[in-house]
Amino acid sequence: MKAKIYIVTFLFICTLISCKKETFTDYKFADRPIALPCNDLDSKLYNEALLSFEQDILNFFGKDKKTNLRISYSRFLRLASYNRVDYKKIVSEHSLKVFEALKKDTNLWETNNATTHLNYHGKLMDCISKNVKSADLKTTLNALLTTNSMSAKLFSAPIASNYNAVINDKALACYVAFDLYYAKLFDVDFSKPESTTK
Repeated sequence: MKAKIYIVTFLFICTLISCKKETFTDYKFADRPIALPCNDLDSKLYNEALLSFEQDILNFFGKDKKTNLRISYSRFLRLASYNRVDYKKIVSEHSLKVFEALKKDTNLWETNNATTHLNYHGKLMDCISKNVKSADLKTTLNALLTTNSMSAKLFSAPIASNYNAVINDKALACYVAFDLYYAKLFDVDFSKPESTTK
């Protein structure tokens, strides 16, 4: 009888552990190189998030087929710096699935923060701050983080004026994707239909 109880308990614990490790499986960009390889991060999921975001802005801003990712970043960052991004129009179903998986990462978010939902003291921001290539932007980012002054509003302006750096710097691209895109999705009510009035 005791053996059965031990076996049932063991199986129950194994089930709980395996459920807890359930990860995102609907990868569209798994064959692409990891943009931000840092220890202790879910690099595969974060890479999927970045590439899905880039596909979203390219699809939205590149409707004329002449627009490339550089122009898409420029347009997105300009709107983001003025807080005028219409996330409902830009976000794809795939990015929403990725966002649902990202929401389960407790180190990534500060859901009770009124300024941002991205955890500026988390592992992702630590990795980004160490890997930014542009010396000026790295100095600005680290100064904002060190003085606890970091905000999307303060850091998006220098990025928007230097959007070319984002194309060649995947650490900056990850910052844009996570703080100016996915963190903002927390505040969008996707259950309400889009307004057709202007």
